[in-house]
Amino acid sequence: MVIVYDFELDVRGEACPYPLIRTKQQVDRLQKGEVLKVLASDPVAPQNIDGWAKKSGNELLGVEINNGTYNIFVRKG
Repeated sequence: MVIVYDFELDVRGEACPYPLIRTKQQVDRLQKGEVLKVLASDPVAPQNIDGWAKKSGNELLGVEINNGTYNIFVRKG
């Protein structure tokens, strides 16, 4: 499944909590319904972003793993 996204945020090389913090900052700038693709190398980033998305009214659309990079897709709620 191909997920169409509006913006991309590269946080590869950053460790928790920075991928989540930077994701939150970027999602705050989006319009409702827009999708952010987060590129992360920290293996806990997908889990942290998923937990935050559920609490904040946003939606985790999916996570793909490509050569050690997590592609995390979040839709602003």
